[in-house]
Amino acid sequence: MLEDRLAPLPAAQPTIAPSNPSRPTAPAFAGVSCVDNGAMFKNLIVFRIAPEWTPPPLAGLDAELAKAAFVPCGASQPASLGWVPPRGQAHSTYVESVDGGRHWLLRLMVERKMLPASVVKRRVEEMAAQIEQTAGRKPGKKERGELKDQATLELLPMAFTRQSALQLWLDLEQRLLCVDAGSAKAADEALSLLVRTLDGLALAPLHTAQSPAQVMSDWLVSGEPPVVFSVDRECELKSADEMKSVVRYARHPLDIEEVRAHIAQGKRPTRLALTWGGRVSFVLTEAGTLKKIDFLDGVFEGQGAPQGEDQFDADAAITTGELGRLLPDLIDALGGEQLPGSAPAEGSAIAAPLPTLADDGPPF
Repeated sequence: MLEDRLAPLPAAQPTIAPSNPSRPTAPAFAGVSCVDNGAMFKNLIVFRIAPEWTPPPLAGLDAELAKAAFVPCGASQPASLGWVPPRGQAHSTYVESVDGGRHWLLRLMVERKMLPASVVKRRVEEMAAQIEQTAGRKPGKKERGELKDQATLELLPMAFTRQSALQLWLDLEQRLLCVDAGSAKAADEALSLLVRTLDGLALAPLHTAQSPAQVMSDWLVSGEPPVVFSVDRECELKSADEMKSVVRYARHPLDIEEVRAHIAQGKRPTRLALTWGGRVSFVLTEAGTLKKIDFLDGVFEGQGAPQGEDQFDADAAITTGELGRLLPDLIDALGGEQLPGSAPAEGSAIAAPLPTLADDGPPF
């Protein structure tokens, strides 16, 4: 069943910039390009866009994204997140259209205050000692909790901040949404804001007929992955018993009897390095996510030496074009997509399950 929405951010999560009808000026960091040698994505967590959702006009989407544009943390804010221009330039749009509108690119900026627990604890001890000295008593458990909150608010304005950005890619033709996130938690944070921004957007994990772990096991045992894929030299095998034994191979041939023996003993691949079509290498995980995406020599050749905006346009077109062909091949290699209404194979989700968002919740 397709989940209607994602879970709302709890109160302790990052705050969102309030709606603003005028476009805010992009902050200073936006002058740094998000493109690194042509590589726009290093990870992909894939979701299926529900068929009933109709994409809004591009201008309307940009206006909605601008209402939740990124604003740096205030003095007492532990974190803040919001949209920034994917092109990495001040005053550019908050959504980039690629290949005649087939692909949309978005970018989420997250800023967090770095406040070590040890620093808060030390300040709480100082405040507790002062109470004991002046009042002649030790603070109780409840009062120490209040002191911790007070110490956090006191220290937040002095804390350093750390920024990180997530790329989001909507393939409107294939109705796929991909997040360049290293963890499901980071992806959930981005999607929670996205479904609040795009009215009616509904997402679901993309399930395959066979689990990635089982398919990777078959490839390692047989030595025969689908013709468009090749097995590289990195793998992690983990046992399902209480010992949770792990065997890792790095820069090592995998077509050896030792690997097959580990699988025969009950270990299953949790990570396997693959190359698609001799053009894109990546690591497939047991959850179906792609990590360590790397475009191989020759993929970005032939585009001359574009600069500035032309560089972004060329990289965006090639990146989405290559990955837009890789994903269907990968889904087919995993037995095809699981039909709606049928029970998915165990461990077959390409992305982590989505929590449910109540329709009557606050907008932010």
